[in-house]
Amino acid sequence: MASRRALQIGGATVAVGTVYYLYSAGGNPKVAEKQLEHDVSAAGARLRGQDLSSKEAQKKGEVWAKEAGSTLDRTVDNVRGEIREADKVIMSKWQEAESKAKQLEEEGAKELKEAYKATSKDLQQTADNFDKTVTRKTAEAKSGISSWLGFGK
Repeated sequence: MASRRALQIGGATVAVGTVYYLYSAGGNPKVAEKQLEHDVSAAGARLRGQDLSSKEAQKKGEVWAKEAGSTLDRTVDNVRGEIREADKVIMSKWQEAESKAKQLEEEGAKELKEAYKATSKDLQQTADNFDKTVTRKTAEAKSGISSWLGFGK
């Protein structure tokens, strides 16, 4: 009698399960079969301890997101630090270049001023020599002409 009763309960359970899957599939037996296969597979995974409920999956996702976020934050901080260091080097090189340009400008101006003075001095001396030569030659020519005309010394 017990086995007959168990058989009736088992048969009723299969009938209720079939009706449930057919109802949830909208009366389509192929869709009901796919849902049943999925549920059996999920139940097997739960029994093997491989089940990830949505809460567990969400927790794992949050942990992964935090790890990825902290890695990203560290990477961004490292890049920002490297940019600051590069900026310091660039500013240092820029200041060195400006200093060197100013030094070269001052040296060039000094050399130009010295060259101007030397050229001016040489030009003045040449002009004085030319003036003396012209005056001397004029005096000689004047005395030569005067002596021809009888106004000589």
